[in-house]
Amino acid sequence: MIPILNISEFEKKISTNEVYSNELGKHLMNNSDIVHTAHKHDFFLCVLFTKGRGTHEIDFNNYDLGPGSVFFLKPGQTHLWKFDSEPDGFIFFHTRDFFEIGFSDTKLEQFPFYFSNENPPNLHINSDNLEQIKTRFAELNSEYHKNLPFKEQKLQSLIGLIYIDLSRLYSSYESHKIIASTTYLNTLRNLEALIQKNYSKEKRVRYYAEKLNITTKHLNRVTMESIGKSPSELIQERLLLEAKRLLVHSENSLVNISDFLGFKDYAHFSKVFKVKTGATPTDFRKKYKSSVS
Repeated sequence: MIPILNISEFEKKISTNEVYSNELGKHLMNNSDIVHTAHKHDFFLCVLFTKGRGTHEIDFNNYDLGPGSVFFLKPGQTHLWKFDSEPDGFIFFHTRDFFEIGFSDTKLEQFPFYFSNENPPNLHINSDNLEQIKTRFAELNSEYHKNLPFKEQKLQSLIGLIYIDLSRLYSSYESHKIIASTTYLNTLRNLEALIQKNYSKEKRVRYYAEKLNITTKHLNRVTMESIGKSPSELIQERLLLEAKRLLVHSENSLVNISDFLGFKDYAHFSKVFKVKTGATPTDFRKKYKSSVS
């Protein structure tokens, strides 16, 4: 199965396993046996690159990275770094509870990079804004490595400030905007949460519409007007993403993967997978593993 890393694996000496911060170079050096293979986390992660070049693979999508690159990962996403030159910057991660307990009326999904799976998980900061953002990350990292009164509260506040500053920059990119009413956005967010929880067992649009107390016609209108995709497309995309993860990051048999994803038999799974990806599950697994070896 895909390894799922916990914050405590990265830092054994801290008093809490709900938050972590470090200079990126130190983090990579201290955890070289973990970070250079594909893995996923059970926490929210944010990383700023101030030097270095390479690519960041997130759920089978490749993003160029360089000075000014920022990436945001939600729990469960699979990622892998490939560096062409030595990187540096800052990285922090935290659990949902650590952040939200400090802000009773704030949810992480209010920030656009965590709002929807359709929003890109990356941002590039130009040189005019990079120094300010770098200072924010450095202050968070400095506070994390001190042992002062109200440490937890200050870390929560600093993370909040970083997210606010990054949200303002993120939202200025036209490609990062989802244009829809507040009601539609809330429905979309609730739909994605339901799909995440039930995609392997329930593939019917009617099921999700009933859970949301709306008609299938209205649910289709919500997703099409918000992101230009139908509910069935969102369900299939989540299903295929998990299929890809299991094919390349686990040693499970193709039949077991098919069963886990709720297909009636392997032949049906293989047919659907090939129609959507252009490759059979076997060919996809071989091609991906040869490309990263």
